[in-house]
Amino acid sequence: MAHFESDVLWNPAWSALEGWTERPPDVVERFHRSIPGFAESPLVSVPVIAEQVGVGHVFVKHEVERLGLPSFKVVGASWAVGAVIAELLERPVFPTFGALTEAASALGSTVVLSTATDGNHGRAVAHVARLLGLGSRIFVPADMAGPRVDAIRREGAEIEVVAGTYDDAVRRAAEEATRARADGRRELLVSDTSWPGYTRVPEAVVLGYSTIFAETRHQLAAALGPEASIDVALTPVGVGAFASAAVRSLASGSCSVVTVEPAAADCLWQSLAARERVTVPGPHESTMAGLNCGEVSLAAWPMLQRGVRAATRVSDLEAVAAVRDLAAVGIASSESGAASLAGLRRLRLDSRAGSLLRPSSTVVLFDTEGVTDPAGYDAILAGTATMHADDDREPDHATDR
Repeated sequence: MAHFESDVLWNPAWSALEGWTERPPDVVERFHRSIPGFAESPLVSVPVIAEQVGVGHVFVKHEVERLGLPSFKVVGASWAVGAVIAELLERPVFPTFGALTEAASALGSTVVLSTATDGNHGRAVAHVARLLGLGSRIFVPADMAGPRVDAIRREGAEIEVVAGTYDDAVRRAAEEATRARADGRRELLVSDTSWPGYTRVPEAVVLGYSTIFAETRHQLAAALGPEASIDVALTPVGVGAFASAAVRSLASGSCSVVTVEPAAADCLWQSLAARERVTVPGPHESTMAGLNCGEVSLAAWPMLQRGVRAATRVSDLEAVAAVRDLAAVGIASSESGAASLAGLRRLRLDSRAGSLLRPSSTVVLFDTEGVTDPAGYDAILAGTATMHADDDREPDHATDR
């Protein structure tokens, strides 16, 4: 079986400078903990996977549920919504969700939150809008799976279907927000990707995600002792907001951030190789629906270019195999979430990976999405899921060794 070593890119611009990453302010974590029903997501030890890949510990940070949603996205969306409303009202950031709720109630139906999505970010924005009593308008690509669209609609959102890809939906959402401002309507765009002239809100999304990494550090210390640290963190990449938050919070000389993308939507991989942002044209045909993005966020790019140690790209077959393997240890995940495990196995096959994956290493896989399509998940476990015709790479079956 070919090992496709070319699917691991060692970032030529990576910088191993101690202490250059930023620790976000504690106010972000305090804000999240003030949201009714907010709870930490679990950090699950999976010794069988650690044994398979030859490292000391593997943990899965399992983002299966945040405020009733099957993804981490609401952590970034909630902080970003607070930021855009604070900017609208020309006031400092909200220290608690209660303070944000009080301010939003005074605005009522005069404010609508909007964004583009391929599933989870839009659902998160719509959910926060509903909690605050605001309207929401979500732009989705025409090929988005029906269950994902229905989940957003159940949050009370107005759905705008856009012909084309996720990136086309992003452009349409931006155009409509600009038109709304010109018409005097208060439609606030809460995008997790950025472009020239629009970076502050995506940066707020990234800052919101810092709570996840603060949790991970606390949980790892509880599991392994106060001196425990992460040696390798694997994160899936769509537009790169979450991965840039990982770099901001974790990357240093002692922790290497490794990213994972679908081979059909490898915009970060291509950008790191070219040393500049590269657009990967669609259609992006991968079952890793939450990662099907063709362009890295402008706001995320500087941090990613400097701080990502290596980038991997994986096939649908590899992601599906990872879904099954996580299910075998009691972790229910989508293909997008399980991509981190697929990326770890792809990294392990690279001849240069020994510098990261040592017998003493602690690896954390950020599993960023639970099951969003139950029928599709059941088909994966039953072995009847449909793959794209051009996705013929075999997964690495570490358990066969």
